[in-house]
Amino acid sequence: MDHLHAVPDGSSSEEPSGAAPAQPDLAALLARASRGDEAAFALVYDAVAGRAYGLAVQVVRDPAQAEEVVQEAMLELWRTSARFDPARGSALSWVLTLVHRRAVDRVRSAESASRRDVTYHEQNRTVEHDTTAEEAQARLEAQRVRTALGTLTEVQREAIELAYLKGYTHTEISRMLDLPIGTAKTRIRDGLIRLRDTLGVGAGR
Repeated sequence: MDHLHAVPDGSSSEEPSGAAPAQPDLAALLARASRGDEAAFALVYDAVAGRAYGLAVQVVRDPAQAEEVVQEAMLELWRTSARFDPARGSALSWVLTLVHRRAVDRVRSAESASRRDVTYHEQNRTVEHDTTAEEAQARLEAQRVRTALGTLTEVQREAIELAYLKGYTHTEISRMLDLPIGTAKTRIRDGLIRLRDTLGVGAGR
């Protein structure tokens, strides 16, 4: 909206030399603005814009955002000027309350966005680790397991490999080795006990 620097009805555009400018009647101008009088609203804007901007800067701490806050507040003022009630306070206080609320909303929105960004990065950050050390450790563990398997009897190692390296069930292993299922379970259990003892994990049950 263009800011019209109109002169209130019945007043002169010239001020006596040295006289302070007359303060506009904001309440009356808001009443006119509520009826769609753009010239009256332009006068309201000119009267309060400086104070509104100063308040917005104090809250949001950023000149560019303060300008946006003032523009949003002035648009809200134009749309809601009919809601002003002189019985509840001055027109200037009412306008500055609109500006303050808009500024606080802007700060809260920025803080919320910042928290969301931090949460996202925390949840999706890649944990740095030494892959070389990790691979070396994995190789050492694999070597220990191979060494431990070498301490088993042939029948124990065969049963363990079928159960834990190839994923067969006890029933399938008993058929594949042509053994009673109880015998197959015993070989697997005894093999696990020896593996745990060799690897230093603990005694078997």
